[in-house]
Amino acid sequence: MLTNDMSFAHLDDRPLLDAAKQLAADERRASATLLRALIEIDSRRLYLGEGCASMFVYCTRVLHLSEGGAYNRIEAARAARTYPVILELFEQSAVTLTAIRLLAPHLTEENHRAALSAARHKSRREVEALVAALQPKPDARALVRRLPVPRTTAADSSVPTMSGVPSIRPAEVALDSTETARPAPSPLAQAPARIAPLAPGRYRIQFTVSNETHDKFRRAQALLRHAIPSGDAASIFDRAIALLVQDLERRRFAETSNPRMLTDSSAENGRSRHIPAAVRREVWRRDEGRCAFVGREGRCRESAYLEFHHVEPYAAGGGATVANLQLRCRAHNVYEARLFFGDPVLRESRTAWGATRPGTS
Repeated sequence: MLTNDMSFAHLDDRPLLDAAKQLAADERRASATLLRALIEIDSRRLYLGEGCASMFVYCTRVLHLSEGGAYNRIEAARAARTYPVILELFEQSAVTLTAIRLLAPHLTEENHRAALSAARHKSRREVEALVAALQPKPDARALVRRLPVPRTTAADSSVPTMSGVPSIRPAEVALDSTETARPAPSPLAQAPARIAPLAPGRYRIQFTVSNETHDKFRRAQALLRHAIPSGDAASIFDRAIALLVQDLERRRFAETSNPRMLTDSSAENGRSRHIPAAVRREVWRRDEGRCAFVGREGRCRESAYLEFHHVEPYAAGGGATVANLQLRCRAHNVYEARLFFGDPVLRESRTAWGATRPGTS
């Protein structure tokens, strides 16, 4: 029986992991119960008698929920009042509050069961793609424009300027984006790139670039006029990304359109740390470009920061062969090194166990 003041330091690994799963299940049940209470409070408008003008004010001021937490729960409760199956799926951990909030405006009596079923165990990005399929948006007009320069204030009056030299202003590039976009708060502030689905197979990508990058884009646009007469930004971006991916795969994973066959000599590879190009290609393709570590809850899904992992460590005699190499994300490569060598060796030198980043020897 777990109590509020219970310490988990005395638990072994497996009991601790089991306890965490139980606690998460308990939290979901408690959250589902809260949603049921919010449904009734909202229906009866009981928040008015508590001195709150809205459910949002009641949730933030009386229940002390964060603004985002209050918004998610209110939207989920109102959707669940119309479609009770939502509470069942939420309590089963099949859908999250965020998924419910994103789907809620697009659910109907006809589509809600299919839409909620499609959203089971999906990430926010995957749910956003489902929303785009439920309510597709047309491709937006591509836009390349210079961001407005904010007015000079006393705070930035100390920044030195040169007379006669125009100020540096970043350009905004939007591919399949809306025609109007929010200006950056300052000429040096770089907002993170925004990627959002518009319809099945169609995405909006928006980001801000420097003058130098803008000039390179305009140069590429001019050079490609014979192939892309319209100068379409999305088509140019697609070509540039395709070339970048091709170059990265060639350098990191020895990917090529005319690969040499994997021979016995290259497969055996003796005791060298060097991983032949043919071996890297074969391992990359076999492991489908993602971490091949398999835990109790399934295979790791990471596809970034990949490294070539020696199943039998190089320091223990393992060679750079297809059979002895697998892709690992950085975290699982370190984790397996810790299991094999222990923390002291890992702290001394990570290279002792032969972790090799893709594309390096």
